[in-house]
Amino acid sequence: MLATTLCYIEKDGQYLMLHRTKKEHDLNEGKWIGIGGKFEEKESPEECLLREVWEETGLTLTDYTFRGVVTFVSDQWETEQMFLYTASAFTGEMIECNEGDLKWVSKAQVMELNLWEGDKLFLPLLMESEEFFTMKLSYEGDLLVEAVKDGKENLL
Repeated sequence: MLATTLCYIEKDGQYLMLHRTKKEHDLNEGKWIGIGGKFEEKESPEECLLREVWEETGLTLTDYTFRGVVTFVSDQWETEQMFLYTASAFTGEMIECNEGDLKWVSKAQVMELNLWEGDKLFLPLLMESEEFFTMKLSYEGDLLVEAVKDGKENLL
């Protein structure tokens, strides 16, 4: 199983979003996502989070919160367990990302972006609640066929 982190960095009512347009063979190609990536050997979730944010943005997180775990199941990709964070403070200057274009997007407009269908289910939880949650999202190709919150609540 693949382990990853994803972080939604917040500033002035906006999230820093990454429009995935530059990476070859990218399963996220054309999508808007938060900042994150795959664990390296011997990393904790927090070490992966901090490294990925710094590599992709040039920013160093100084205040972040573990918000949930999302399990992605697919008929085309390896199962992925994603550790989900939000961050409210950072230092540093933003750099150009080699995976796509970084843009600050108003939280009110995030849902209008080209997002994965499952992201449209967990993003409101990040915006509207402080509660920790788990979610299982199952895809057939790009089609979301199952979404279960906290092991019991079917969201489809």
